Amino acid sequence: MSNALAIAAVSRTLRNLLLTQVPALDSELSDLEVTLQPPDLARKGVTKAQLNLFLYQVAYNAAWRNLDLPRQVRPGESALPPLALNLHYLLTAYGRGESDNDALSHRALAAAMSVLYDHALLGASEIHNALAGNDLDAQIERVRLTPQTLNVEELSKLWTAFQANYRVSTAYEAAVVLIDSRNAARAPLPVLRRGADDRGVFATASAAPGLDALTLPHAQAAVRLGEDVIVTGRRLAVENALARFSSPRLEAPVEIVPVAGDAAGTLRLHLADSGEDGEALSRWAPGLYTVALRVQRPGLPSLLSNELPLALAPTIALTPLSAGPGDLTLNVSCAPRIRDGQRVFLLFGDRVIAPASLSNPADTHQPTALVFQVPGVAAGTWTVRLRVDGVDSIPVDFGGAVPAFAASQQVKVT
Repeated sequence: MSNALAIAAVSRTLRNLLLTQVPALDSELSDLEVTLQPPDLARKGVTKAQLNLFLYQVAYNAAWRNLDLPRQVRPGESALPPLALNLHYLLTAYGRGESDNDALSHRALAAAMSVLYDHALLGASEIHNALAGNDLDAQIERVRLTPQTLNVEELSKLWTAFQANYRVSTAYEAAVVLIDSRNAARAPLPVLRRGADDRGVFATASAAPGLDALTLPHAQAAVRLGEDVIVTGRRLAVENALARFSSPRLEAPVEIVPVAGDAAGTLRLHLADSGEDGEALSRWAPGLYTVALRVQRPGLPSLLSNELPLALAPTIALTPLSAGPGDLTLNVSCAPRIRDGQRVFLLFGDRVIAPASLSNPADTHQPTALVFQVPGVAAGTWTVRLRVDGVDSIPVDFGGAVPAFAASQQVKVT
């Protein structure tokens, strides 16, 4: 690879090559001058025969851009690949003076193209001597010159951009130039043990379970603690299996032992409430989860299924349940407990209200306590919901013949 002098080293190498080799092919060009100027400045102050080599484009090399260098980045190590560039040059020939009646520019262009044809690969010594301090000559890939065919439209656009009168020209690509990344490579320590007891790689012929759907109680959009979730899928089993509930609000996933469902290809997951699990209020958090099935057979790596989304709705209690018209202070308890950073709102009828205060008691077996100030409450029966991270509490009582709004989730204002 090479340092930041690489581009200049290529340009200087090509200039030196043309300056020394072209006069040897045509004695009429003994006073030839080779420049590296933009075309609009190339002819200023020059009246001799001239070749101008202008670097008009630098492009990324797609083949080398994401490729680690051989023998420099070993397996298991990581490093930025080199900056791989293709250099595009425009070679323009000029005769003596302002006119070129003797076609000297044609002779100069032909001799230059002949030299570059014979030097399709730039030599290491030529590059090394072209510019002090460059190390392009030591890169693993040699710099190759390739003629580029530009049609009339492309040439016209180039010379229009140069704001100069067109002169007889040809184009070349020099590739590839590899410039070192200055970021350090990362080399991990050697592996001392492969798995438990250095047993090496495990292979198993069985496939992981596949989850297709989650069925929630009463076809609701969310489930509450104390309710069951039915999992439908493929290769489902209860032996050595755990259902994993993951949420960014939890320090660790919650795992539940599944039981066989009533239908083939189903499992039932019961989310224990505080009456069944004393730590349920602090173990869970209302909001969004992903559910997966993990199978851990003795002595084998675990198999993890795909994940499906699940919403866990908060369960709330309200006080007071009746009040007079006007401003209302509403106390709400929420189970499971709300975690830091969760977005909480009260839906009072069609109004969305932020909490005036939110606190979690020191006793982790107690629910979160919230206080809401609801201004200007008119007479009527108002259904209340708590929204935590976009998941609403369920204000519906499914115990009757038809669903109805639960009286415990309503405030009567008279």
